[in-house]
Amino acid sequence: MSKTKDKNTESIILNAAKKVFQRKGMDGSRMQEIADVAGINKAMLHYYYRSKQMLFEAVFKNAFTLLAPQLNAILNDDSTVEDKIINFTNNYITFIIKHPYLPNFIIQELNRNPEFILKIQNNNGFPNIEKFKKQVDVEVRNGNIRSIKGEQLFINILALNIFPFVATPLIKGFVNIDDKAFNKLMEARKTEVANFIINSIKI
Repeated sequence: MSKTKDKNTESIILNAAKKVFQRKGMDGSRMQEIADVAGINKAMLHYYYRSKQMLFEAVFKNAFTLLAPQLNAILNDDSTVEDKIINFTNNYITFIIKHPYLPNFIIQELNRNPEFILKIQNNNGFPNIEKFKKQVDVEVRNGNIRSIKGEQLFINILALNIFPFVATPLIKGFVNIDDKAFNKLMEARKTEVANFIINSIKI
């Protein structure tokens, strides 16, 4: 029973931390507020996570380990380059709409601690683009797509998918939309981004 209770408490803490981090970011969040949202005292929170940094990393890894294997599977399946672009974009945007704090988490942490990438690289399912790069090279040699390196194409995919979520307040201000309209705009980008990238490499 105690093990079940511990897991439930930890899940409650992680969900509370996710909500607070999403609203206030890493630097603006306080352990006391996370404890309040979780419905526990601060001592209990520190029993599970001794510092905000440890809690942040747990929340991040919890979310990242849900996303990374999906993206890795897409990059390494036997589908075409075009289908990989479509599926990667669809899966990424769908996931980030549900976890909008994740891109800024990654950027903030890498700016503060560049070696943090080494921690997440060791996770099972961390995206490996070697097969994708080789597949792109074959398509270029066969004259099926424009000349482009696989890593450049992958960066293009990442950039077009990630930026709107990193710059959400800026985009909402430029376009003059609220949260609901922003999410609708992001849903539309599943098609827009994929089509834009595919058209950019078509012969």
